[in-house]
Amino acid sequence: MKRSKITLDDLPPAAEPPDIADEPQDEPETGPLRRCAVTRERLAKERMIRFVIGPAGQVVPDLAARLPGRGIWLSARGDVIETARTRGAFAKAARAQVTVPPDLLSGLQAALVRRIGEHLGLARRAGQAIAGYSKAREWLEKGSAALVVQASDGSAEERLRFLGSRSLPVVAPLDGAALGAIFGRDHTVHVAVASGQLAERIRGEAERLAGLMGAPDDSEGSARGDTRKGKSQRGRTDGVASGLAGRDECKVQADR
Repeated sequence: MKRSKITLDDLPPAAEPPDIADEPQDEPETGPLRRCAVTRERLAKERMIRFVIGPAGQVVPDLAARLPGRGIWLSARGDVIETARTRGAFAKAARAQVTVPPDLLSGLQAALVRRIGEHLGLARRAGQAIAGYSKAREWLEKGSAALVVQASDGSAEERLRFLGSRSLPVVAPLDGAALGAIFGRDHTVHVAVASGQLAERIRGEAERLAGLMGAPDDSEGSARGDTRKGKSQRGRTDGVASGLAGRDECKVQADR
């Protein structure tokens, strides 16, 4: 029996890879995990950013995850946000035409910087945060600090000397001028924050900001007093923090 010759034209076309958010998006917003509309990963919601669609079809960041409406969740990573913005992930998740701000990523970064500053201000007024090398170091020695916030543009050697061998979470989301403004100073490098919800919020927002800035997640390194994470953010967070004054938080708000 003569066998027919098979050519490439006879083969079925290769299946195309699934596009962004082709999977069902109607998962309930319950429990500690959420699914990213771009990567399809399920992550802790504290490591993600929620968005809703406003009445006029605009994409509205919901950093506090409290706005009404079905949420669209994305990993708090700069590349994921840009992919969602440029490849139509919001429209696919919402199953509707939407308007995405062209400066979505920079707006999110500025909004997180603002939230970190607000949380630090609340902690200062509540007596849960103190600034300055000597006073903050005293909190460390007494075991009163649960989190250390250091200026992203501070000297790496000084920051390491401040921590010594202590094992504490360290974040560096703001530059020295921005930190100083919160504590009524021209410049501040070291801030100690007491244990509590405010410390947890500051750390969480700083880690989300680091993800949007493209810095690697190095929580373990931070706990060892490793300041490389802060150094990697230097120059990127400085510009965001310094340009924060007079800027609205993403300039969008959904009607309740």
